[in-house]
This record gives sequence, C-alpha cells and structure tokens, in this order.
Amino acid sequence: MNCRHCGAPLRHTFLDLGFAPPSNAYLKADDLNRPETYFPLKIRVCDRCWLVQTEDYASADELFSPDYAYFSSTSSGWLAHAQQYAQNMTQRLGLGAESFVIEVASNDGYLLKNFVAAGIPCLGIEPTASTAAAAEAIGVPVLREFFGEALGRKLAGEGRQADLIAGNNVYAHVPDINDFTHGLAAALKPEGTITLEFPHLLRLIENKQFDTVYHEHFSYLSIHAVRRIFEAVGLRIYDIEELPTHGGSVRVYGCHAGAAIKQQPGVERILHLEVEGGLLDIATYQAFQARADRVKDDLLRFLLEQKRLGKTVAAYGAAAKGNTLLNYAGVKPDLLPFVCDAAAAKQGKYLPGSHIPILAPQALTGRCPDYVLILPWNIAAEVREQNKHLAEQGVRFVVAVPELRLL
Repeated sequence: MNCRHCGAPLRHTFLDLGFAPPSNAYLKADDLNRPETYFPLKIRVCDRCWLVQTEDYASADELFSPDYAYFSSTSSGWLAHAQQYAQNMTQRLGLGAESFVIEVASNDGYLLKNFVAAGIPCLGIEPTASTAAAAEAIGVPVLREFFGEALGRKLAGEGRQADLIAGNNVYAHVPDINDFTHGLAAALKPEGTITLEFPHLLRLIENKQFDTVYHEHFSYLSIHAVRRIFEAVGLRIYDIEELPTHGGSVRVYGCHAGAAIKQQPGVERILHLEVEGGLLDIATYQAFQARADRVKDDLLRFLLEQKRLGKTVAAYGAAAKGNTLLNYAGVKPDLLPFVCDAAAAKQGKYLPGSHIPILAPQALTGRCPDYVLILPWNIAAEVREQNKHLAEQGVRFVVAVPELRLL
C-alpha cells in the first residue's frame, strides 16, 4: 500500500488490532444469526509525510450506512461545545445575515442549529440519511452527499462559497483526504476560514488511546501531516487551538495561502511539541503496539477477576472506541453482560463483534452492578455525574484508558 497523501510506500506498522467489524455497525436481534463482516484493522505510518492511516480494506459506503447510529446531540457536553464554538466564530469572523457557513458532516444539526437561530445562512453536508433527517427536522438545510472536490467546485460554481467551513471530527473519516481538502479549498471564499477539529495524534500516542482506532477513521492526524496536505492544495494553517474533547483534540484554522490573515504563534508551538513528542521519529510508532497491549491485558485481568469473585460488571456508552477495545480484548457477554447508552437509536441493538446487548441507562438502576465500565472515557466525568445516584448505592466506576483505574 502507498500513502494516501504523498504516494510513498508504507513500510511501517503503527498498530495491528487483528480483525474487527465496523465499530458503528450495530446489530439487530435478527442479525445475530447471520454472518458478520470483519475487516483487518491495521494502521500504517508514512515516513515521508508522517500521515498515519488505516490499510485499504473497507470503503466509505460500507461504513456510513443510511441508518448510521451516531447522533452528535446525545452528549450534552458536546452540544455545549458546539454552541460555544458558534458564538466564538460569529464574533471572531464578524458573521451575520450576509455571511454563509458550511458544515461538512453536519450530522443531526447539533452545530448549525446555532447559526440558524442567529439568522446566519448555512448549509449542512451529510451523507447519512438518519442524521440528515434529524437536522432537517429542526430547520437545518442539508445536502445529502459525500463531500469532495467535485462538490466543492459545484458549490463555488453556484456562488455558494463560504465565509466559514466547519468540519468537526470528519477529517479523520475521509478515505481520500487529498480530494476532500481540494473540496475545502474550492468551496472557501478568498478570505474565508476553515476550521477542522480532530483528535490529535500526539495525545493518542501519549495517552495510549488505541481504542480511538477503527475503520471509520482512515487517518490519525498530526499538525505536520495536515500542514503538508493543506499546502499541496494552496491552503495554509494560520492558527491552532488545543481542546479537551475526545481525549485531546486540536482545532486547526485554515485559509487560502494568499489570504491576508496573519499566522498566530500557536502554530509553531504545536509543531514544536510534536517534534518533542517523537512524531517525526519512526521508533515512537514502532513502540506503540506493546503499550496498547498492556491496556488490553489489564482490562481482561480486571474482568476475569471480578467474574471469579462473583462481582457484576456492566458498561456505559456504546461508543465506537468501546467496540474497538472490547473486540481487541475478545470480551463477550459472559464478562460484560450489557452496556447502557442514552441514544435511543442504539437501544435494543447489540454491539458489533462482541454481541453485548445495549440497554437504556435505567437498566443500571434496576440491575445495580458492582462496577460500571465507562467505555467513552473522554466523557467519564459527565457519565459519573449523570449517574451519581449509583455511586451513592456503592457502585464503582472504572475506565480502562489510558490505564485501568477506579473513579
């Protein structure tokens, strides 16, 4: 396989998690009697441009089905994050009734509804029918397509270039990152701004967040790699913010290379941190497998010990990262009998691979397990606060990443 950005041969493996089904391919009861599709889950790193990427096995239409079950509005913390972003960008860029905002992968309208409420014209681009319908139901206009260069040029030809293009947790999901970035450049006004939020590869490596690796993530991004990809299509990074979301993310601000927007000091600071963190050293990537295996082994040891002691362990959060962890560890319902999730679209279904049933959060109160394993560790504080009544009854909360610990 060659690098998806620069075309160099990929000679180095970053992480090999064996075989797994797509992490968001939740199963209905009838599906349990049918064969389940598994793909290799192996991550490579390019030693020329430093883009970390999955091997080519699964295509986008196999991963993002019409009934795609991830709805951004499920998390109250994420809704607050989106609202704050909309307020900040409106003020920073002076957006108003004459402006135009595009969000790529707009999901259920969790972000753009803030611009709609402010009277700022906007457009969501979202290929999954289930989430697009939810956005339209709250007044967010949606174009149901995958985004790329062709669509970017079409929007430009229609006079619909944007003052702001937002992409939250989508850049890592696109199989053709060059085509997608060409589309961003085409759809952006000459002095417009692009913001892309994505989990930072530096934090993934530092905190052993291997469970954020799954097929829907085609890329794992450093600023060094993104800067090269931007420059190849005539864009440049002019600012970067570090964010606590998803265990450590960055928000990259981009513009056309010839725009009058000045570069901020944060760009060079983050680039320096990446060099210090070993992101331009192949040894850093080669050492990661053993660190991930220790996380997996510790979780299995904990679950087996609780079973031996006659204790019960349930899980909270039917998140994609949890599916990666459970499938790599080989956890089945005998060790983890059920998982609870607030998303109604997931309740009554089963986790891919492990076939653990997904129940409503109220099941935790009814069954009162000894331990609750919070799979989306990035919102552990929010989950614990929402379920503090369980802690008062003696239930212990636990996370597995970056190491196994009781909360």
